[in-house]
Amino acid sequence: MYLVHTPQYVQALFPGFLWKMEGNRKEIYLTFDDGPIPDVTPWVLETLKSYGAKGTFFCVGDNIRKHPKIYDQVIEEGHTVGNHTLNHLSGWSTENITYFNNIRHCARMVDTGLFRPPYGKIKPSQVHFLQRHYRIIMWDVLSGDFDPDIMPEACSQNVIQNAGPGSIVVFHDSLKAETNLKYALPKVLQHFSELGYVFQALPKLEPAVVERSLQVAV
Repeated sequence: MYLVHTPQYVQALFPGFLWKMEGNRKEIYLTFDDGPIPDVTPWVLETLKSYGAKGTFFCVGDNIRKHPKIYDQVIEEGHTVGNHTLNHLSGWSTENITYFNNIRHCARMVDTGLFRPPYGKIKPSQVHFLQRHYRIIMWDVLSGDFDPDIMPEACSQNVIQNAGPGSIVVFHDSLKAETNLKYALPKVLQHFSELGYVFQALPKLEPAVVERSLQVAV
């Protein structure tokens, strides 16, 4: 079970996380987790380009290692990148030392001060340490594209019915999400473009000496 729209009370419980951007400007922040991978990530890049849209890609380090040219394409086309661990680890089920070490290895490949915990699962003790080095990015709208039990139309409606000014929306450039993503992303781009929205990447944030500080921690 997952929440398509993150309630305000949940956002208020964790004020140190970035759930959405402030202000009433017609801007939406599309984010893509788990890539880069062949076929899906290049398709996302081409689709964004056709709408003049920018996005933020929370990359898994092992996928960058396997597909460096696709990662380079993400950067070259002006999108923002974030750290999503080396091996897509859940913080809830991972010891802190292992978790920090995994992030550190990803940091060698992703020059960023943005971090999104896989599955949104992270322990308070992990938050306490990581917030000294990263801005932790969550979301206020989850497309559900990873869910094989929903129809692609429902995936697009999850976003269309819940996103608004400043929303941070989660999609996945992964094989698991491919069918839903390829239906929903163009629908979302078209719908909000017709309403006068623009699609922005999250502001880039320089890493706070992440490699060195995380190495000290582990």
